[in-house]
Amino acid sequence: MTGATGGAKGPDELRRQIERTRSELGNTVEELAGKADVKGRARARAADLRDKAGAMTVQLRSSAAQAGHTVHDRATHGPRPVRTVVQAGMRHPKPVLAAGAAGAVVAVGVLRWRHVHGHR
Repeated sequence: MTGATGGAKGPDELRRQIERTRSELGNTVEELAGKADVKGRARARAADLRDKAGAMTVQLRSSAAQAGHTVHDRATHGPRPVRTVVQAGMRHPKPVLAAGAAGAVVAVGVLRWRHVHGHR
């Protein structure tokens, strides 16, 4: 039996070739099964994204807290008009947050528009 087996020179060599082929086939089947496991891959990707989102949340909260402390320090030790505005914002945080969110939406919109239209 020569040809596809690469010219086995006896039953022992033929058995080794068969075993090697079985092993390679098993590895190929495992790889294909892993690629076909769409649910498993989706779960792994979702877990990765959750981890990244959690890390980003911690980082954003830390940055926001630091910015809040900086603003508070400047407001309490800054000029009187600034202190008055900051204190008003602290008494009524919803309008300040809404204005900040609106500003962020506008900024993202402008950046996307510039990117789509080729402006840099």
